Amino acid sequence: MSNLYVGLMSGTSMDGVDVALVDFSKIKPTIIDCQTYDYPPELVRTLNSLCASATNEIVAMGHADREVAEVFAHAVNDILLKNEIPASKIAAIGSHGQTIRHHPSGNHGFTLQIGDPNSIAVLTGIDVIADFRRKDIALGGQGAPLTPAFHQAVFRHSHHSRVILNIGGIANITHIPNDATQPVVGFDTGPGNTLMDAWCKKHLNQAYDANGAWAAKGSHDAQLLRKLLNEPFFTLPAPKSTGRELFHLQWLEQHLADYAKNVSSECVQATLAMLTACSIAQQVNQIQGVEEVFVCGGGARNDFLMECIENELVETDLYTTDDLGISADSVEAVAFAWLAYAFNQDMPGNLPSVTGASRPAVLGGYFPAH
Repeated sequence: MSNLYVGLMSGTSMDGVDVALVDFSKIKPTIIDCQTYDYPPELVRTLNSLCASATNEIVAMGHADREVAEVFAHAVNDILLKNEIPASKIAAIGSHGQTIRHHPSGNHGFTLQIGDPNSIAVLTGIDVIADFRRKDIALGGQGAPLTPAFHQAVFRHSHHSRVILNIGGIANITHIPNDATQPVVGFDTGPGNTLMDAWCKKHLNQAYDANGAWAAKGSHDAQLLRKLLNEPFFTLPAPKSTGRELFHLQWLEQHLADYAKNVSSECVQATLAMLTACSIAQQVNQIQGVEEVFVCGGGARNDFLMECIENELVETDLYTTDDLGISADSVEAVAFAWLAYAFNQDMPGNLPSVTGASRPAVLGGYFPAH
């Protein structure tokens, strides 16, 4: 069987799909290429609307399910064409899909990702492995985060205790002890970019605050920051996961409405950057013996946010995963290529110490192209 896989990842930001073309023939994966493909603006509006209850949403979801799949399939076909690799050389596509709801706790907890894998298989001619999260939830887990098993496989170091910090829409951490007998721990820490992006979209009509330049013009409001940090999620014990169901623009605006002081929009943006930084650092600083933190995801390219995080960390060096040989922009897409590889190798894709599942399990469903 070929060792070439494609990973597809679209996160909480809902702005498009990251595509990674990966070779798993060696111990450390080789990234042949990684690209980002934007969603059409109308699809972005539909996906955002699907994150909240509405009339006729099942029909809207059904159409979006196929349209997301078409974007994913086009991205796969394009990256293969650019690299002159025929579809027949790809063992499988690992597709995360697009999350539109994530309610993993309580009776009948669930998570829902769209991006029809059958359509991806038909449009690319490549087998697809998808629906990775629901097996973990069926086993009593959170279904998230799923990347720690990949982090453990490729980033463990025998002499250094590390944290891999992914800052997408939501931020999550993976603690990888240097002692291989100790369990890996990982969980969502709270908002990553999602609140900053939403605030930036509202006030600047821009998708995100490039390099944190707007936030850097303001100074954070310490009292407002304390108010936001009072959100109960931050003190919940792991395992835990969250999403836009909790941390959304209305959540922020309700806090601002209850706040007596008038704060400028750029100061709110600076405060949101500090909220992300502090909620991450509070968790990392509680882990004994951490020497290195490696950041991946879009937040790794936000200079202001990275500076805020570095200032909050105690006796811990901050880097990006670029320093480990995997671009910060590609880690999650590569992780889902690895999860497809793990499926074909009959390897567990979850870590019960992370998600709370009752046992390790091979994750995903198989959607053959032929």
